[in-house]
Amino acid sequence: MAAMTLLTRRALTTAALAGTLTSGASFAAAKPRKPIVIAHRGASGLRPEHTQPAYDLAIDQGCDFIEPDLVPTKDGHLIARHENEIGGTTDVAGRSEFADRKATKTIDGQQVTGWFTEDFTLADIKTLRARERLPRLRPGNTKYDGQAQLLTFDEVVAIARAGSRRTGRTIGVYPEMKHPSYFAGIGLPVEDRLVTLLKKNDLDSATAPVFVQCFEVTPLKTIRARTKARLVLLTAGEGGPADLPNVTYSQLVSPSGLKEVALYADGLGPEKIQIIPQDADALLPATALVNDAHAAGLVVHPWTVRAENYFLPSSLRRGDAAAADYLAQPGEVAAVFKALYAAGVDGLFSDFPGLAVAARG
Repeated sequence: MAAMTLLTRRALTTAALAGTLTSGASFAAAKPRKPIVIAHRGASGLRPEHTQPAYDLAIDQGCDFIEPDLVPTKDGHLIARHENEIGGTTDVAGRSEFADRKATKTIDGQQVTGWFTEDFTLADIKTLRARERLPRLRPGNTKYDGQAQLLTFDEVVAIARAGSRRTGRTIGVYPEMKHPSYFAGIGLPVEDRLVTLLKKNDLDSATAPVFVQCFEVTPLKTIRARTKARLVLLTAGEGGPADLPNVTYSQLVSPSGLKEVALYADGLGPEKIQIIPQDADALLPATALVNDAHAAGLVVHPWTVRAENYFLPSSLRRGDAAAADYLAQPGEVAAVFKALYAAGVDGLFSDFPGLAVAARG
C-alpha cells in the first residue's frame, strides 16, 4: 500500500413523489439552503461504484444527489460506468465469451487497453457484474464483487425516484457526459441521447433535480441549446478540456474565464484543491475561486472528498503509520469538508456522503 502509485481521476479520478422526480416548481420550493451533498458514484467508498447498493446507501445516508458517469453501449444506450473501459470495474476479463473484444484504443490522447462499452450491446452489458475498482484501497468493498448488475441512466433515475419515496426527500441525479468528443468521433454522440432521456424522465427543466456535468466545453455548448437542465463545467488543477487543446483549466477559472463559462453553464465543478489547496503536510488557505465563480453567477460544486489517509495531508492522517493498510485507513476528513463549506461552496462531491452530511451539520 505504501508504494501505491498516484491515482488519477481516470484511474480512480422534499416531499415523497408518487411516480416521477419532483417537478421544477416543487423542487425550487424544497431546495435546501445548506450546500448539497452529491454522492460520487453513490457511496463509492463503501460499495462498488455506480451500483444500486452504492446509490441506495448514499440515499439512506442523506445525500441530495446521486452521480452516474455516462458512457454509451454499441447500440446507443447510456450506462453508468466511470469509464468506457470496463476491465477494471466488471468481471469481463474473466468471461471467455468476451475475450476477443479486448482492444487498445486512444481516448482523449491516452492509450488504453481493455474492454470498452462501445463494443458491447446493452444485452451483453447486462450479463456482466460489477466489482470494486480500487481493491487495494477499499478491500472491504470486494465482498460485494459479482453481486450487482450494471445500470442504465433510466435505472439510476428510477433509484432516485424510489429513494425520494422511501425517505421523503427529493433525490436528484447528477450525470456526467464522459469523453463526449471521443464518442462523437466513433458515431456514438452522447449529447442527443442524454437530452432524449432527460425529456423522457421529466428532467428537461432549469428547476428539475438534475445537473449535467462535463470536463469538455463544446459538448456543454451543444447541449445548452437542446435542454433547459442546469449544466456544470468540470475543471481540474492541471490540464485542460480534451476538445480545446490550446485552453487550460486555469484559464477557464480566471475571473474573465468564468464570465465566459457563465454563457453556457450554470455551475462550476472544480477539483477541490482549486478551492482548498493542500501540500504534503496540511490544508492551505482557501483561494478566491468560490467568490470569483459566484460573481460570475455560477454555483460551485467541487470534487471529490475521500476519507482515506491516501488522499489527505499528513496532519489529517490517522492510525498506525507502520501498518500495511495505513493509507487505506480513514483519516480526519471532516476538516476537509468543513474547509470547503467555510469557503462558501454550494455543494460538493464525496465518496462518503454520510460523512459529508454529518460535517455539514
